[in-house]
Amino acid sequence: MASAPHLERTIRSAIEFCGVGLHSGAPVSMRLVPAPAGSGIVFRRTDLDNFEIAATGRNVAKVSYATSLMRGSVLISTTEHLLSALIGYGVDNVIVEINNLEVPILDGSSFPYIHAFEETGLKQQRRRREYMRVLKPVEVEDSGKFIGIYPGRGYAIDYTIDFPEPIGYETLRVDLAEGDYAKLIAPARTFGFKEDEAMLRNMGLIRGVSDESAIILSCKGVENGPLRFPDEFVRHKVLDLIGDLALAGRRIEGRVVAERAGHAMHTALVQRLLQDRSSWEMVHGYDETPEAEVGKSARRLEPVTA
Repeated sequence: MASAPHLERTIRSAIEFCGVGLHSGAPVSMRLVPAPAGSGIVFRRTDLDNFEIAATGRNVAKVSYATSLMRGSVLISTTEHLLSALIGYGVDNVIVEINNLEVPILDGSSFPYIHAFEETGLKQQRRRREYMRVLKPVEVEDSGKFIGIYPGRGYAIDYTIDFPEPIGYETLRVDLAEGDYAKLIAPARTFGFKEDEAMLRNMGLIRGVSDESAIILSCKGVENGPLRFPDEFVRHKVLDLIGDLALAGRRIEGRVVAERAGHAMHTALVQRLLQDRSSWEMVHGYDETPEAEVGKSARRLEPVTA
C-alpha cells in the first residue's frame, strides 16, 4: 500500500530482539516500541530507571569502532545498524528499550530489523515529515580521507573505500529516495581482518564477534563466505553512513560523497552541518517511494512554514 504524502510513521506493534553486544559480548534484550508523532528515535535504558537518550547529534560520544550516544554518564553503543534500518525503511518515531549499554549485533547487518518491520508493518501518523534540505556544500577532510554533503534531489550517496587486499577498491552509488534500501543495503554485514583480532580483543573490543555476526577476512580471502554481494564491503560502509547521518535528527535531502571515511568522519559531518545553520533548511516532503512502487511516482519538497 502506498504511503500518504508528508506523514511520519512508527511501527504498528512492539518488536523484541535478543543477542549480544559486538564489543562487550554481553547478552542484550532490546524492544522497539511505537512512539507518538514528533518523538524521533529515543533510546531508553531499562536497566537504569528508563533513562532516555535521544538519537541526535548533541548526544554523540565515542565513534572510533562504533557510533555511541551519551547523555550525562549514561552510554548507548553500536547504534549505527539500528539507526540505519529505521532511516532506510522510513520509521520516524520509535522508543528503543534496552537493558544494556550496547545494541545487539545480530547478524552484523540491518536486515533482521528490516525483516521485523516488514512482518509488523508501519503506521502512518498525523504529522508531516520534515526533511533537512542541504543548501550549500559542507565538507570534512582528514589525512587523505574525505566526506562532503551537497545540494541535490533525493538522498544520494556516493561512497568509495580502499582497504588492503582482499577487499581493495570498491565504490557504490545509491539513492535512498528510490526505495531500494531493504534490497541493496540492509543485508550488507560488518567485516574485520583476522590479523587484528588479538589486538582488538586486548583493547576490550569485538568480544561478541562470531562467524554469524561479521565477515571474517584473512590474507587468503573471506573465511566465512559466501558474500551476500560481490561489493558487500562498500555496501556496509553505506549502511553505517546512513545510520550515522540519522543523528542529524531528520531525513536528508541532498547528496553525500565519501572517500575512505568512517564513523568519526560521518559524525563530524553531522556536527559541522548542525553548527552551520545557513547550510540547510527544513522542508516538508513526500515519503520515499515504497518498495513496490519504485519509479512510479515523483517526490516533491515544500519549505516548512511556521
